[in-house]
Amino acid sequence: MKILRVVSVCCAVLLLVLAAPAQPAADPLHAWVVAKNPAALETWVNQRLAAVKADIDKLLAVKGPRTVANTLRPFDDAQNELAIAGNNAYLLYSLADAAPMRDMGQKMTAAVSTVNTDLNLNQAVYKALSAVPLPANDPATRRYLEHTLLEYRLSGVDKDEATRKKVHELQDKITNLSLDFGRNVADGTLKITATRDELNGLPDDYIARHKPNADGTYTLTTDAPDQGPVMSFASSAALRLRMFEAYHGRAYPKNEQVLRDLLAARQDLATTLGYPRFADLATADQMIGSAANVQKLIDDVNAAAHTSANREYAQLLTFAQKQQPDLKSISVADSGYWSEQYRRGTFNFNAQSVRPYFPYAQVQDGILSTAARLFHVSFKPVKDVTLWNPSVDAFDIYDAAPGNAGKKLGRIYLDMHPREGKDKWFSSAPVLPGIRGRQLPEGMLICNFSGGQAGDPGLMQYDEVTTFFHEFGHLMHHILGSQGQWSQQGGFNVEGDFVESPSQMLEEMFHSPAILQAFGKHYQTGEVLPADLIARMNAASAYGRGRWLQTQLVYTSYSLQTHTMDPAKIDFDGLYKQDLEKFTAFTPVPNDHFADTFTHLTGYSSNYYTYVLDKVIAIDFFSQFDTMNLLTGPAAMRYRRSVLDPGATKPAAQLVKDFLGRPQNMTAIVKWMSEEFADQPK
Repeated sequence: MKILRVVSVCCAVLLLVLAAPAQPAADPLHAWVVAKNPAALETWVNQRLAAVKADIDKLLAVKGPRTVANTLRPFDDAQNELAIAGNNAYLLYSLADAAPMRDMGQKMTAAVSTVNTDLNLNQAVYKALSAVPLPANDPATRRYLEHTLLEYRLSGVDKDEATRKKVHELQDKITNLSLDFGRNVADGTLKITATRDELNGLPDDYIARHKPNADGTYTLTTDAPDQGPVMSFASSAALRLRMFEAYHGRAYPKNEQVLRDLLAARQDLATTLGYPRFADLATADQMIGSAANVQKLIDDVNAAAHTSANREYAQLLTFAQKQQPDLKSISVADSGYWSEQYRRGTFNFNAQSVRPYFPYAQVQDGILSTAARLFHVSFKPVKDVTLWNPSVDAFDIYDAAPGNAGKKLGRIYLDMHPREGKDKWFSSAPVLPGIRGRQLPEGMLICNFSGGQAGDPGLMQYDEVTTFFHEFGHLMHHILGSQGQWSQQGGFNVEGDFVESPSQMLEEMFHSPAILQAFGKHYQTGEVLPADLIARMNAASAYGRGRWLQTQLVYTSYSLQTHTMDPAKIDFDGLYKQDLEKFTAFTPVPNDHFADTFTHLTGYSSNYYTYVLDKVIAIDFFSQFDTMNLLTGPAAMRYRRSVLDPGATKPAAQLVKDFLGRPQNMTAIVKWMSEEFADQPK
């Protein structure tokens, strides 16, 4: 899942001439409350940006020695205002019901990014921050100041005026192209038709949700609740192929030139700042350190995973050929279907069999309950609050840890079901930063699960349940890790190649019978999810881990290559085909325009490797837990205190060492991949 950070506000602006702040609104922190129309949103964002200017003016007006109080504090106040403006504008760009409001959200997101770039290139601000003595007895503040100065240097603040002007133009171009790319995907929902026979294999409730057209055909969309089940359950290969091509064609050819222009602008930015390739610039402030180290990670994980992946594919093909003797290979469009059939035949597990135990509302309650026990918090529904859509749920979070019980920690918003114009992916994002004693952090989930409508229980597949908890983990990291004194040291502000580790670790929790049976109950009978079914589900879910990692290497290699090659010469479809064939045994299919819908290329740019590195760390983290006592054992609170609570007050590598007692290694993930073969002959 990508963390959704189109506007970076972790660093900071040629000063902007802005209008004086208007009269503050009754709720100045939430755009959706006061922005009743596009013009109101524009006014609201400009109020926030005016506050940014006021904070920077205050910083620059200081006479005498620079201190944390007179320089770093107003700088962070400006960062906080930028974050609030950017987060709220992006929220309405992604989630507003009306297209005009989404258009204004996009415009204002770009406007905030421009101000942010101004601040990143402001030499007077950089000089002022550089003059602040590094505090010897405040490690969090020292880390904040050192990291801020590093980000300034990486932004090109020390370049001449002409270079800084070019950098600014390129950053604005990159932001606008990224927004266009994402909007084309969000607005690009396609429809396909299917005969009743082609729906064979799909769940009964899925078919019941789709009423036949006058000619007896059925209309399906590329939205997740329609697309996912087709790829896993539809017995018709023709339908699977049509859906696959439509899903990967949602923004084709519209995004083809957008992506090429985006990659060209990024490469131009890199060389302007003195880096040979954009991937070198993008990794300079990350845990991994360089593009060369990304390639080494790819090689190391490939060496560890390819044997398991090849064995898994051979098993899958042999199985499929027994059902379809003329089958020579399995296409990427059919991989999900045949994997589901293999799990049924080999492990006696049908993914549809658990869906009645996972109705959406019940899963939400179960995830809140699980998180409450694991993280020592409590959740209280918020009813008297204005939200951007009636389907959104809001919860206040309170600490339940010894010594802090009852302390309010923040608020979360759950926007969990698809609707027209809404972002179609599954992600989490900040709404408000946290500042100790001044502002509680808030975050949101943007998901597209079934349910949310009268008469539809929203029966979820097991992997959807784990996706929910994964994204929820980002929220908990944000809330728990944003209790410090600086707005830009929350959970979302850790290095980008560590941010997925805590959430990926949580996915492993949902193999526990104790956790699953606490909320997994049949939506009609109340029957508890049977232990035998859980055992078969866990055995089935262990199958394909090597192939999963190899597929992640496809995406990792592709994102790296597209940011190291000449953008004008890249054959997007051809390059993707090459990576599929290099890292997997699945056969590519025609009309696969994967790149045009690969939104991670805008959010993570060259750094998709994050998911691979963080999986290694996540499995290492999980190995420290007692599998018989996951939620209340000593590891749970130690994990919260060592990994989540610090937010970005420490380097991510130190967070890893604080919990593991050492750097991460490959031992745990190699064992994780081998679990499916533990009882099989060599």
